[in-house]
Order: sequence, then C-alpha cells, then structure tokens
Amino acid sequence: MLISEIFYSIQGEGELTGVPSVFVRTSGCNLRCAWCDTPYASWNPEGEQRTVPQLVAAVSEQRTARHVVLTGGEPMIAKDIHVLAAEIKKLGHHITIETAATVKPEGIACDLASLSPKLLNSAPDPLEHATWRKKHEATRWNPEAVRAWIDRYPYQFKFVVARPEDVDELEHMLAALQREIPRHKVLLMPEATTLDKMRGRATWLGELCKARGYRYAHRLHIELYGNKRGT
Repeated sequence: MLISEIFYSIQGEGELTGVPSVFVRTSGCNLRCAWCDTPYASWNPEGEQRTVPQLVAAVSEQRTARHVVLTGGEPMIAKDIHVLAAEIKKLGHHITIETAATVKPEGIACDLASLSPKLLNSAPDPLEHATWRKKHEATRWNPEAVRAWIDRYPYQFKFVVARPEDVDELEHMLAALQREIPRHKVLLMPEATTLDKMRGRATWLGELCKARGYRYAHRLHIELYGNKRGT
C-alpha cells in the first residue's frame, strides 16, 4: 500500500475530537478538492510502499492508543484497505474511516464512518484543471454509496463549509438520501487551514449551527499544531 504518513496525534475533527489516535494516511485520491489540505496524498500523491504487517506493527507500537483513523487521500481506494482494517480490528482497536463516501464499504471493519461528501465549493478551477474538474464533479457525490455506509455503520457527516449558501446545498444532498438523518450527526466545519481564517468563519458558522440545529465542528489540530503534516 502507498502510505503518505502514519503518526500518533490528537483527533482534531468530529465526534471524537480530542481522542489520542493513530492515523494511517493512505496516498491517492479519486477527487481533487480545490482547498485540499493534504495535497501530498491527493494532487501529488507521495509516500512509501508499506505492507499490511508493517502497518499493523507500526500501529501496535503506540501501546496507549485504542483508536485508529484510516484516512487519506481516499482510503477506500487503497489496495488492501479491507485487509488492513480487519487486522487492526483484531488488535481490539476502535477504527474510524475518514472518507468522501464515493466508494461503498463492502463490509470493511469500521466502528465510525466519518463521511465527508464534497460540496460545490470543493471543485477545482475549470481553467487550470479542466479534466479534473469534470471528473471531480462527476464523482464527488454518490448517494448510493453514502446510503451503503449509513445503513451499515455508526456514522457522522462532516461537511466543509466556506459560505452560508453551502448549508442549503448540503441539506438538499441529505434529503436526497431518503433517510432520517439526526441533525446532531451532521457536523459543519469551517473551510480553513489557518487560525485566522477558521476563527473568522467560526463566528457566522456557529450561529448558523444554532439556528438550524447542526453541530459546529472546530478543527482542533489547527489550533494545537497549525497546518502541519504528522499532526
């Protein structure tokens, strides 16, 4: 498997914010978000080839960690991701899979499906990246795959919000699933990779969450470490 990085840190996003976790970041993605904060795992995939036993051994080195996060890029397109998840589960760890939910789970071992469908604000520039723009727009929203996740696993939705209008869009997407989605399972994160930008958007996004009943999701790792790899 091509692995961008593996590290032990604090979960910075979602329902498990603050929980010490081992992160296994696969390299490679089927989308190209304009604001991607891990371009080394998507736009320009880089990393090392690691075997499943090597990854399991690296996870086991962190003896105090009970939570493991499989992330990317898009972990669900990584070779042997199902095998890796199964082996980590044998260790007794809680597994979160952070995915854009464009790929069905197909029975993968998972305790929390962290689903982050991409909104229009994610689309790459049509002039600079015309080919990827077309592919991204055709791929970023797969209701059938999303339903496969939420019908099978405990889940959370994490939407990256850049402007108030984004919330109307995500509400239409959730309605299209034809499922009862509790609003406390929908977390709205400000699109930002700097503290100033995040805090600026937090003001109106927090108020919007109060008005509509969604959960505001800060990005703790940016507060603690900044926008750095390995955090």
